[in-house]
Amino acid sequence: MFTSRRPRALVGVTALALAAAACGGSDAATDPSAAESDGPPAATAYPLTIDNCGVKVTFKEPPRKVLILNGLSVGEAQSFVLLGLQGRVLANAQFYAVSDDPTMVKGVGALPKGGLTQNKNFDVPAEQVLKAEPDLVVSAWSGGFDAKQGLATREQLAGAGINTLVNPVNCAKGKPEADADEKKAYTAQSVDSGLRFLTLLGRIFDVQARAAVVVKGFRDRIDAVRTRVAGRPAKKVLIVYPGMSMMNANGLPAVMTGGVYDDVIEAAGGVNAFAGRAEDATRSLNKEQLAAAQVDVLVVGRFTPGDAPEAEAAKLFAAFPQWNASRTKTFTVISDSAYLGPLNALGVEKIAKAVHPGG
Repeated sequence: MFTSRRPRALVGVTALALAAAACGGSDAATDPSAAESDGPPAATAYPLTIDNCGVKVTFKEPPRKVLILNGLSVGEAQSFVLLGLQGRVLANAQFYAVSDDPTMVKGVGALPKGGLTQNKNFDVPAEQVLKAEPDLVVSAWSGGFDAKQGLATREQLAGAGINTLVNPVNCAKGKPEADADEKKAYTAQSVDSGLRFLTLLGRIFDVQARAAVVVKGFRDRIDAVRTRVAGRPAKKVLIVYPGMSMMNANGLPAVMTGGVYDDVIEAAGGVNAFAGRAEDATRSLNKEQLAAAQVDVLVVGRFTPGDAPEAEAAKLFAAFPQWNASRTKTFTVISDSAYLGPLNALGVEKIAKAVHPGG
């Protein structure tokens, strides 16, 4: 779903979720993937204590009044929809108008908004969060609790009896004191990250069985693609979002590299044309660097409903005729399925059809 923060968080925001959950009120942390082991997952025993980005959070029962912060993301809201937890959402500040799963636009849009407004930093100010009186506040990244941005801190919310949860893959984002493991997790983003967040929510809300089914379905789809493309030559793939050109200092389409973007492409049987570039690649990339890239397959991202990806592909092919993709007119279109979130299987499938068509 999209996240550094979205839109910047879009440039590679997913990693192995290191969130740990413990049952029966114990402080001993366990890997949430344990819920995905052999046999049906066990019911959650409350109180449930987890270590979330270095903060101990205890749930006495499944949360009933959840406030989802914006974080320039939508993956967290999508996860609630997929797990059937819409009734637990008090207010949601996340929104995205296009999706590779059309039902998600309606599903996320139907979540209550609670009259929330955003400040200049694109998130819900502290006073609104406290006034809403949620029992859980969910943020896509640690920066969602930064007082310097006018947001409520985790300590402030805890003092008001409100639990907080950061998507564990983004513990290091917006957390100056992030430890080595949190930084490593942030840079090791993968298609597995969004699925691990689903598993974590499953345990917190005692819907592990549903989470296990959803996660297995997505993993099976990704594994099926990996099997199909195994052993085939990896083609160079470029993911661009023309509608996010404001992210680039030179007015070029936003080029996505690193983290989950690289992993989505790899699972589809390709390699990112800018693999290995630093996180600031989207911001600093110039036309000469784009022209020199080896591009066999162009992936055009839709950012808004008004985007015209086919026309944008034609423009790029005309501007960079030296690309193999320009000569063969090979491209595909995605929207949110390359972002940090639960829908990466859809992006893997779409890109794989362009990278290795026909069987």
